[in-house]
Amino acid sequence: MTDTLLLEVNDLDVDVLTGIYSEETHLPQPLRISIAAEMKVQERYQADTPLDHSKNYMDLKHAATEALPEGVHFKLIEAVADHIIETLFLQDKNVLRVTVKIVKLLISEKGEQIGITLSRGRR
Repeated sequence: MTDTLLLEVNDLDVDVLTGIYSEETHLPQPLRISIAAEMKVQERYQADTPLDHSKNYMDLKHAATEALPEGVHFKLIEAVADHIIETLFLQDKNVLRVTVKIVKLLISEKGEQIGITLSRGRR
C-alpha cells in the first residue's frame, strides 16, 4: 500500500467571469471551489520537518484566486478547474494529482450543489 498526502482547501467563494448564456457573460459569477492536491509523501514527518517537505496550503488558495487571470472569460467552469490544476502542477513537481470541485452558486434554487469535479494526474 502506498502512503498518500492529500492537501485540501475547501469552499473558497471566488467571483469568476464564466458562463455561456447572455445573462452570465457580462458579470463575474460566484463559484465555490474546493481543491485537493495529492503529494509525494516523505518517509516520515517529524516535529521539526521543514515546510519544503510538504506544500504550503496557501498555494492551493492562490491557484483558485490570484492565479486566475483577471478579465479572462472562461466559457466553461471545466476550463477554470483546468487552469487551477495546471497552475498547481507548474508550482510544484511533487504534486501528483489534483482534484477541483466547482459549484455554481447562482443556479442553486433549494441549496443543491450544481457543478463539476475535475481530477487529473501529472502527465
